[in-house]
Amino acid sequence: MYMPQDSSCGMVFKRFEYKYLLDEDKYRMIMSYIRPHTIPDVHGLTTICNMYYDTSDNDLIRMSIDKPLYKEKLRLRSYGVPDADSMVFMEIKKKYDRIVYKRRISLTLQQAEDYLIDGVVPPVRQEHMQRFNEIDYFVHFHGIRPAMFVAYDRAAFFDRSDRNMRITFDSNIRSRTTNLTLGSLEGCEPYDFGYKYVMELKGCDSFPLWLVRMLSELHIYKGTFTKYGRLYKREIERII
Repeated sequence: MYMPQDSSCGMVFKRFEYKYLLDEDKYRMIMSYIRPHTIPDVHGLTTICNMYYDTSDNDLIRMSIDKPLYKEKLRLRSYGVPDADSMVFMEIKKKYDRIVYKRRISLTLQQAEDYLIDGVVPPVRQEHMQRFNEIDYFVHFHGIRPAMFVAYDRAAFFDRSDRNMRITFDSNIRSRTTNLTLGSLEGCEPYDFGYKYVMELKGCDSFPLWLVRMLSELHIYKGTFTKYGRLYKREIERII
């Protein structure tokens, strides 16, 4: 269990995020291309666990999949499978005109779930109080509840010249809508979305030239993909 160390993942930040769907062949070509330009994350392949929260009518995700100019969501995230005393991130993720904004605080899993499920206000340091107040307002305004657990395996790389420029590859996406706790992978169902990997490019400024060349030479085209959105649609299709 660890907390991410990259500078782009502070407690308050904004950045662009672009997603690309890859089959095995494209993935191998990209990995060969990026090797001289990037540094792999020291933690290697890591399981990312996410608990998404929504209204009783799933208003947040239904609005999100309509692709509005502005959208927002609340999630609890851990890097690795946490136990009750592990530190996790409680965060609001907002997206406006393709730019992502995050506001988040770290709590133990027990503190975060006690708050988000039972309303027990956690101990928050004074310097984090403004962020907590924003999250608290969001929670009470929307009347959220646990909606879906989503996990995947992530390999991350950093541009050698700019630590804010990250490339991540997510695979083995799985989810569940029962046993809605962040601290377990049991009961998850894999999701086959037709591609093996989701590549994300994340940064604060423009792409480095080598990355622009790679996308052009390998014919890699940006896609629209949200894990929670795709998985929510699968649940709706089952009901229908």
